[in-house]
Amino acid sequence: MARRFREYRLTRPMRKKILVVLGIVFSALFFLIGRMIYIQKVDGDRYERIVLDQQEYSSQSIPYRRGDIVDCKNTILATSKDVYNVVLDCRVLNAKKACIEPTIAALTSCFGIPESDIRQKLKDNARSQYCVLVKKVDYEKTKAYRDLEEQKDSKLAGVWFEKEYVREYPYKSVASSVIGFTTKGNEGINGLERTYNDTLNGEDGRQYGYLSSDNDYEKTIIDAEDGKTIVSTIDVTIQSMVEKRIEKFNKEHTGYKGRKQGSAHTAVLVMNPNSGEVLAMAQYPGYDLTNPRDLSHVYSEKQIKKMSDKKKLAVLNDLWNNFCITATYEPGSTAKPFTVAMGLDSGKLKGKETYVCNGSEKVGDHVIHCANRNGHGKETIEKAVNNSCNDALMQMGKKIGISTFTKYQAIFGFGKKTRVDLPGEARTDTLIYTKETMNATSLATNSFGQNFNATMIQLGSGFCSLINGGKYYQPHLVKEIRNADGSLYEEIEPTLVKQTISKETSRYLRKYLYTTVKEGTAHSAKVEGYTMGGKTGTAEKLPRGNKKYLVSFIGFAPANNPQVMIYVIIDEPHLKDQAQSSLATNLAKEILTQVLPYMNIYPDEGKKGAEPQIKAPEENYEGGIFE
Repeated sequence: MARRFREYRLTRPMRKKILVVLGIVFSALFFLIGRMIYIQKVDGDRYERIVLDQQEYSSQSIPYRRGDIVDCKNTILATSKDVYNVVLDCRVLNAKKACIEPTIAALTSCFGIPESDIRQKLKDNARSQYCVLVKKVDYEKTKAYRDLEEQKDSKLAGVWFEKEYVREYPYKSVASSVIGFTTKGNEGINGLERTYNDTLNGEDGRQYGYLSSDNDYEKTIIDAEDGKTIVSTIDVTIQSMVEKRIEKFNKEHTGYKGRKQGSAHTAVLVMNPNSGEVLAMAQYPGYDLTNPRDLSHVYSEKQIKKMSDKKKLAVLNDLWNNFCITATYEPGSTAKPFTVAMGLDSGKLKGKETYVCNGSEKVGDHVIHCANRNGHGKETIEKAVNNSCNDALMQMGKKIGISTFTKYQAIFGFGKKTRVDLPGEARTDTLIYTKETMNATSLATNSFGQNFNATMIQLGSGFCSLINGGKYYQPHLVKEIRNADGSLYEEIEPTLVKQTISKETSRYLRKYLYTTVKEGTAHSAKVEGYTMGGKTGTAEKLPRGNKKYLVSFIGFAPANNPQVMIYVIIDEPHLKDQAQSSLATNLAKEILTQVLPYMNIYPDEGKKGAEPQIKAPEENYEGGIFE
């Protein structure tokens, strides 16, 4: 039998009652949600602290370790050492009366903290969970405390160790201009520390924990991500050899007019001409990376006291700047090989030309003198380089012409940044002439290296292309980046930017520069037993006539297969007669005498094929790749 259901209908009054009830329910719900949001926004931190205080909650940052900087043979140049801050949790220790005396005794014994200081902190900061007792304690001291803490009957409580890292430079002042230093906040200042700051830095981790109601300590750890290691191209042995010879030179030439160092600046750049790798980059004066604001090695205590804060900052900035990349100067005769290369490679010079040097050239309204005012007489291109003849170079420059000259200056990188991986590289685009601004006089002076500016890294990199077959490599100081675990993250291959001149032109240059060292103005740079090439430079500084000079030498070895390039600059040597390029050649010789054997470059003088060979001028070499 089918069951019958009775049909009910909601009357209008009943529907009204239901709607009212639902309205009240939803209103209450919205009010509660709104109140919860308000509490979270306004009083959330306070309520959270109440709950966490009840559970003895702790949150501790785990610092990352900044990556190392090492040399090309993995010798550490910059590293981060772990240290610890001893932190007292006053609230916990005060709550555990039986632990107070043993803990105070252990702290005094392990860290030498006066007992009275600990008691005072417990009294003054009774509810504090973070009270630093002593900072930057080494691991051995913390281990002694932890050993006591782990003993079976230990009653130590309320002490924990906050880990930190401090930056250390094992070689102190060695390669200071290359490495740079850091602030306490792991921010790189100068050098590789700055260029690779983000790579060297990592990310902090965190440890969370609380004591639950049943006294179980619940802990969650998010590990820190340590920074990466930078493998530089610098060879610390070569760098140290260079710096010791620079320091020796400056000590030997101190005292002139009360000067504490032997020159305004002395700088040396050593490169692998076949890759653009910088093996050493040094300057004097330098600074101690562990105490970068110390000026005592440059100035007397009396002089330092007299300095205003503004003056002291200016002096420090000059000290911290890397002369090899930030200083601009007129290069002098080290630019002459570039002029010869322009002429030969463009075909403007054939290689068989001769010139007559009578001691000067009249260019427009100016009479521009050669270093030998009596004149060198008849000169070939090779002899003009050997004798560093300004007169012959001016005649070459005129033949090359403004258009070709300025084009090749750009090809060699003058007026452009090399984009070396160091901060602060100087701009020189406004310090050279363009095709539109150069005239006959500036062409003449530019041809022998005056009246335009360059940097060491700029001229050195361009010179490497002159001697290595015409390949211009971007100069660089980092060859690898490694993860914190030592695995390879990135390998930085040499960057071949362009071909500047032909191999044939490069062969001519090596021959000319070889004879310049063998029998010309650079003879005093010669290292016994080795074939070498090179060129001296003596640049008169502005204003002309002030008798201030920058002397230099740029060279390479072996002569026919260059494996190392060296560039030496002595800016304003503190002597009565500054115009002595032999100062630079002698310094280069002292450095190479040590560096060449260290690099396993063996004496080759007298061996077959050691001397560069070029085609005879009669064969009419027509120039190279840029017609």
